[in-house]
Amino acid sequence: MMELWNHIVADFSNIGSPAALAAFGQVLMIDVLLAGDNAIVVGALAAGLPAEQRRKVILIGIIAALVLRIAFALVVTQLMQVVGLIFAGGLLLLWVSWKMYRELQPAGASGGSPEIEGDEHSGVKPAKSFAAAAWAVAVADVSMSLDNVLAVAGAARDHPGILIVGLILSVALMGIAANFIAKYIERYRWIAYVGLAVILYVAGKMIYDGFVDPSVGVATLFS
Repeated sequence: MMELWNHIVADFSNIGSPAALAAFGQVLMIDVLLAGDNAIVVGALAAGLPAEQRRKVILIGIIAALVLRIAFALVVTQLMQVVGLIFAGGLLLLWVSWKMYRELQPAGASGGSPEIEGDEHSGVKPAKSFAAAAWAVAVADVSMSLDNVLAVAGAARDHPGILIVGLILSVALMGIAANFIAKYIERYRWIAYVGLAVILYVAGKMIYDGFVDPSVGVATLFS
């Protein structure tokens, strides 16, 4: 725990440096976009339930997101030291970018939930029972948490303190400001496209670094 705190202090004491500032800016943009995107998906899945059950499912989604992001972060920071995995992570982020682009295109209407604005245009089919909704949210959280951790880890790979704060911020945004973010992403679609461009940039950087990095790059396998 002390080591994590030391990383945070080290990175944020140098936040004025161009590299740290750029990493934090990218992490912030990714968090804002994915918090709104995640909120819309969770809200849409819970939309078909009674009000009390909807609130429980949304709470389950937030708690699951927190646990999964911490678990994935602990694994990802270690795995990124393995040759070829940064390159593979960049390719996976390209797929995530394509999936997000598809989700940004209006795909029809679900019932929508009063708790989350914007989910009525998500194209996600609401679950019909509490158990089905809780299971669907859990499955969605695995995918969304992995997407989030990969994107944030790619943006802040050399700044573990920024990575940790970014993951905490992503869950706080999803839980506290998700409705506000979801509403504005739905109203001003250009925000989502700016975020998508940031994720594409991070994916491209991961693919490049994952190929040429002298310690973990794919090129080392052929030298």
